[in-house]
Amino acid sequence: MGTSILNDVTVERWVYGGEGLARLDGKVVFAPFLLPGERARISARDAMHADLEEILESSPERVAPPCPLFTKCGGCHYQHAPYEFQIARKAEILREQLKRVGKIEYSGEIGTVSGPALGYRNRVQVHMENGKLGYLAPRSHDLIALEGDCPVASPKLNEALAAMRERLKDSKFPRFVKSMELFTNETEVQINVLDTGRPVAKWFFEWCESAAAIDYTTALGKFRVSPHSFFQVNRFLVEKLVEVAVAELEGGSALDLYAGVGLFALPLTKRFANVTDVEGAGSAARDLAHNAAGALLVEYERVEDYLGRLKATPDVILADPPRAGLGKAVVGHLNRLAPKQLVIVSCDPATLARDLAAMPNYSIARLTMVDLFPQTYHMETVVQLRRNL
Repeated sequence: MGTSILNDVTVERWVYGGEGLARLDGKVVFAPFLLPGERARISARDAMHADLEEILESSPERVAPPCPLFTKCGGCHYQHAPYEFQIARKAEILREQLKRVGKIEYSGEIGTVSGPALGYRNRVQVHMENGKLGYLAPRSHDLIALEGDCPVASPKLNEALAAMRERLKDSKFPRFVKSMELFTNETEVQINVLDTGRPVAKWFFEWCESAAAIDYTTALGKFRVSPHSFFQVNRFLVEKLVEVAVAELEGGSALDLYAGVGLFALPLTKRFANVTDVEGAGSAARDLAHNAAGALLVEYERVEDYLGRLKATPDVILADPPRAGLGKAVVGHLNRLAPKQLVIVSCDPATLARDLAAMPNYSIARLTMVDLFPQTYHMETVVQLRRNL
């Protein structure tokens, strides 16, 4: 395909990454913002990826997107599909990723957990350029200005974004600040500067009324979250995610890896006499110690380093790794320790499939897709593993 050539294709299915898979002259091509069964005219972006030019035959499932910036802004991928449709397809994509990446033929049920499809985000990243605030276009550094509310952001975040747009009009706004993150508990807002040409003075955060640390209250307890500490982005599904992860876990000792600020740690202390949490990031580790309040043992080091010197096997290990997954070293230590129960909370099905493929002594006992990221291709997966006898 040449870059100026238009071609007509029919989309077969969604694939991980937010695009639809079609075939052209026997070769696979991927195009965004389409539904399975739709015929469309596309133009080549490269050998395998195309841009949508025109929809020739629409699916009866297609709906009007709730955001006028959809397809222009790179944040959402699925606003053209009903939410129930999104959930069902994500479960299929999870099964396909396990098979394609990990060669794992899982035929069991995939449970799904979902919440409201809009207004769910408690954290967003925005960019600033020429006095405008917004998100980036797909596969681009071009700014798409956000003039009104973001439909996936919480009410307090939208209020904070509106206030930030007004501050941008002020001459004292530091123009060297290029991007920032806003996080909220629906009462306070915390500002984290992500990309800046020079250090940002304390007065800027005071001017923005940024909370130094946020107390995020849930049914599980209250969690202090300091700047640059991670916390789940879906304000409606925090408790449900934890409930799925710790369900049916029992024993005398539990090990919580990549513990963050302690989201899984505190519920585990109600089920186990001895809980050890491992967290290497400084900000999160300090929040973890504060939130644990002596109820568990906190180890401040990299997970692979801690596991490398661990001899005794706990009854249960729960791991919530970053998008890169567990990795070879951690998987090797888990295979050596061989706990009876192992739970992995993953935000990337491809790295999850890779890690599971490297643990042949375990079988999937329960698999759940928790939709923390409606309107996008991202998903959270909780997999309970049972050690083979």
